[in-house]
Amino acid sequence: MTDAFDAYDLAGTKLANRIVMAPMTRSRAHGPGNSPTDLNATYYAQRATAGLIVSEGIQPSVVGQGYTDTPGLHSQEQVTAWRTVTGAVHAEGGVIFAQLMHSGRIGHPSLLPDDLIPVAPSAVRAAGQLHTHDGMQDLVTPHELTEAEIAGTIADFVSAARNAIAAGFDGVEIHGANGYLVHQFLSDNANQRTDGWGGTTEGRIRFAVEVATAIAEAIGADKLGIRLSPNNPYNDITETSTGEIYPALVGQLAPLGLAYLHLVESGDRELTQRLRAQWPGTFILNPATLPRYTGPEDLALIEDGTTDLLSYGGLFIANPDLPARLAAGGPYNTPDYSKAFGGDHTGYIDYPALSA
Repeated sequence: MTDAFDAYDLAGTKLANRIVMAPMTRSRAHGPGNSPTDLNATYYAQRATAGLIVSEGIQPSVVGQGYTDTPGLHSQEQVTAWRTVTGAVHAEGGVIFAQLMHSGRIGHPSLLPDDLIPVAPSAVRAAGQLHTHDGMQDLVTPHELTEAEIAGTIADFVSAARNAIAAGFDGVEIHGANGYLVHQFLSDNANQRTDGWGGTTEGRIRFAVEVATAIAEAIGADKLGIRLSPNNPYNDITETSTGEIYPALVGQLAPLGLAYLHLVESGDRELTQRLRAQWPGTFILNPATLPRYTGPEDLALIEDGTTDLLSYGGLFIANPDLPARLAAGGPYNTPDYSKAFGGDHTGYIDYPALSA
């Protein structure tokens, strides 16, 4: 029987186990030019016993930033700072991929320089508000990307992927989930284009496919994964044809030979199983478990073959040594989201030790 604590070969990269730390926004890039600091290095190094760490979302360009104090990979200053983080993880024997996240229409002009505004497939404002340094602000109507700007955005992803490898990351994950730019192209309401980048299924999946193809050519498909979240309404996303869109997208991505597909499940296990059967490589599942956290009982999804690797989010916040706790059957600290962003970060350094 397959065991969650078995070593795993991820497209040539050896993982110590099959437990993945899911990407989670931290808003702690307090270094110059939205770069990480020693705090980030400590945070990730503490969690290096995960088979694979996927970093917080990292913007591939200035206009790709959607939240306060999130890090980038579009300047040499940022590349240099990230080397401290990846070096700390590698010193502890860990493996870390950089998640490239362009927030698209989820953002605010106050977070951007030079009178920039958020961009998107179409000039359709997302419902809701966003935390900024000036408090909560309404989301704005984004600038609709021209075809030339789409090409430029793909180039930004490629440049950031190259920067990730230069910064010492073991690979890159494209954030195609949770209502951000790649997901916006896949959706019905955020993408109202009638040209070759929208309208039809082929048009909607084109941006994701071209980003993945271009990055794979630049850094190697074995160093690239992608995260998708079918049926996830987060960030005001509407999808009415996931049973058509996602199999078509996975069908286009499969021949690229990517390192993995990381699926955020939204309750449709039948679609999960369909995509799992369609995908020829490593499959990572972030299972639908709300209102509880993904827990030890979900390790059965590895044992029964539903997934190759299992990603954990919330429990990794308060349990940096989560693989050891899973192996021992606990105990587990409960995440305190009141300290998740800004303010008191020390709770994530001085965590309670694993009981004997």
